[in-house]
Amino acid sequence: MPNAAAPAATTRQRIITAVLQIIGEGGVAAVTNRRIAKEAGVSLGSVTYHFETQHDLLRESLLYFVRAEARHFTELADQCQTEGIDLEDAASLAGQVACGTALDSAHLAPFELYIHAGRDERLREAAAEAFRAYDRLATQILTALGVPDAERLAATTVALVMGLQLRRLATGSPAEDLVDALLLLAPGAAARSAERTTSSLNAERTQ
Repeated sequence: MPNAAAPAATTRQRIITAVLQIIGEGGVAAVTNRRIAKEAGVSLGSVTYHFETQHDLLRESLLYFVRAEARHFTELADQCQTEGIDLEDAASLAGQVACGTALDSAHLAPFELYIHAGRDERLREAAAEAFRAYDRLATQILTALGVPDAERLAATTVALVMGLQLRRLATGSPAEDLVDALLLLAPGAAARSAERTTSSLNAERTQ
């Protein structure tokens, strides 16, 4: 029985990998069962056997990508906790997350899927799972840096990193641009957060 399950899992993964490749090359509209079968090297029947609808295909492909990212991010977050990092280390780490990949079609696929999630509410929970993973890593990094209110600032940090990553994918700008931007912006974010915390404490004391 275990041996019988293994080929099915392999086929399913090949289909998902093919879907991500196709989306990266031509967008969601390019995804057809016939093209998936050709790219994955499987029969047309295998595609419909594992995924009854295109929605199932897109959702599972996004979740597959997200969960792989989440595992990687968890390892990086644990590294932050155990080793301790300074601001330059944090910027370098963000560079690894956002720019440590090749500028190829496979890495355009997640952006295509996030945009598609804006049109199809059935994909939004999968997209939300992705951003929760990003937010967790950002919170860990900001906390390790001693930034006050790290959890509240995490989503803004993620938006900055992803925006710069999208800019890099669109323009081919170097990874150093992202690192430089974080080095410029992070001290300001930390200072403003600290000022708000101090103002809040002072206000409580005067009440």
